[in-house]
Amino acid sequence: MHHPKKANGASANDAQFKAEQEKRRREEAISNATGLRVLSAISAAVPVRLMKRDLLFVAERLVNLLDENRAAILAKQHGIKKAKDNDSIGKLFVVFLRRADESTLGRAVVEATVLLTASRGNASYVLREAAEFYKVDVAAITTTVKQEFAAKEKAKAAKKAAPKPPAKVQPKAAKRPTAA
Repeated sequence: MHHPKKANGASANDAQFKAEQEKRRREEAISNATGLRVLSAISAAVPVRLMKRDLLFVAERLVNLLDENRAAILAKQHGIKKAKDNDSIGKLFVVFLRRADESTLGRAVVEATVLLTASRGNASYVLREAAEFYKVDVAAITTTVKQEFAAKEKAKAAKKAAPKPPAKVQPKAAKRPTAA
């Protein structure tokens, strides 16, 4: 009895634990993707009213208040990526803002405000409140994101299920005499 057999229940618990973790990861991914889409829809609903210099002033200060992760979210919304590892995403975004038009600055101000407020409180409540203010249909965005994730998972499962066919070796064709 120096090496007792492991109980079969342990492997079942491991499988259940992994399934629960995968479910949580999937729900978190859907929640994150939905949040990003809602933020995009909110920013699309922002009207242009302030002068460019005012918007730039507010936008720069708001971006400087964001932590690195939230600044990265904002930069991703506008297609900004680091060229080098030592680049500061906040500084890159400020450079982007200085070249932006009024409409982009207005959106950036609202997005940064939502992200900053969310970092200091209940993020889902802040996002939901902003969505209601800008009349964004969160339910429709959530449904679309869930459908996209389901389609990706289905494609991934189909790719795993389809075995690769073995490579066929073609025999060399015999030369036929040509008729003259």
